[in-house]
Amino acid sequence: MDRPGRVERLVEALGGAGLDWLIVGDLVTPADSGREAGAPVFWLTGFGGSSGLVALSADGKRRFVTDFRYAGRIESLRGDGWEVEIAGADPLGAVAEGMAGQIGFDPERTSVSNHERLVEVIGSAGQLVAASSLIATERRCKDRDEIAAIAAAAELADAVLAELEAGPLVGRSEAEVALWIELRIRQLGASGPSFSPIVAAGPNGALPHAAPSARPIEAGELVVVDLGAVVDGYCSDCTRTYAAGRRPAEPAEAAYAAVLAAQVAALGALSPGLECRAADAVARDLLNQRGFGEEFGHGLGHGVGVEIHEPPRLSARSKQTLAVGDVVTVEPGVYLPGEFGIRIEDLVLLADDGVQNFCARSKELLVCR
Repeated sequence: MDRPGRVERLVEALGGAGLDWLIVGDLVTPADSGREAGAPVFWLTGFGGSSGLVALSADGKRRFVTDFRYAGRIESLRGDGWEVEIAGADPLGAVAEGMAGQIGFDPERTSVSNHERLVEVIGSAGQLVAASSLIATERRCKDRDEIAAIAAAAELADAVLAELEAGPLVGRSEAEVALWIELRIRQLGASGPSFSPIVAAGPNGALPHAAPSARPIEAGELVVVDLGAVVDGYCSDCTRTYAAGRRPAEPAEAAYAAVLAAQVAALGALSPGLECRAADAVARDLLNQRGFGEEFGHGLGHGVGVEIHEPPRLSARSKQTLAVGDVVTVEPGVYLPGEFGIRIEDLVLLADDGVQNFCARSKELLVCR
């Protein structure tokens, strides 16, 4: 299960940050909550069970703590140099035992009660240091295997969209279409959707994260469809907006043309070294010129990997810069409350030789029966 090179990279980063130890895992919920061990643990080890904590030291020690349910699944880690422990009722105490010095933890994945437990176990021997960006930074640059998994997830999602485009849409409820999408994602081989599919028609489309309702899709409405799949632990993300039954009225046509132009322009501007806020500005400025700037209320995009939302953030407030190996969404939108919404989203890789787009479905306004 060990991911070649990742532990070594993280240990090197740990030393560079002046840390003696780093604790990795989901410390938000109790160990027996049933939640997954967390994206950082999966990224580092390949372990995807619901109980797993990792500790790494600057001198190369690697400790993995889980419970008896996963004893058989983690034996391969021993051969990769891990010290594996099957803990009882206190896995957090087990992973932190004997730690000293500067001990990094992720404050965004640690509850107050678990932080207090760490302080209790470590005592005066060490000091907890917030280190939320350490793993996030290492995870940004996707390797060949990660890129292949993301590409496979995107290809699968494209196949679902191709079937959806054949119709019918008119007369089906948003919830029915969303359920069908999730079923097809699984039937085609994904472990599941990377998030609950969004199917939002007519005025519901003006809600960027609308929950699919029992409302039937009517002819002449725009339908926002946002979906993604998980393959080998990695996510995809894609949005298309369709016309149900017939082309929409002229205001919606103009808005769609503006969103498409903004999305294509932003894609064309992406390159390593570009500030994320500058990428956002390309789409935002164009929508402002077309008279729709006030209706674009969210950021241009976000990173995608073992989680559906990862660094970097492409937004007006972002201080990050794009780099080779980033996988990001580009998804401008226009949302007119009570009328309609439009979003067009591609998932792309910033490579040494340009931008690779994982989403192959047409972005022209398609009429679906």
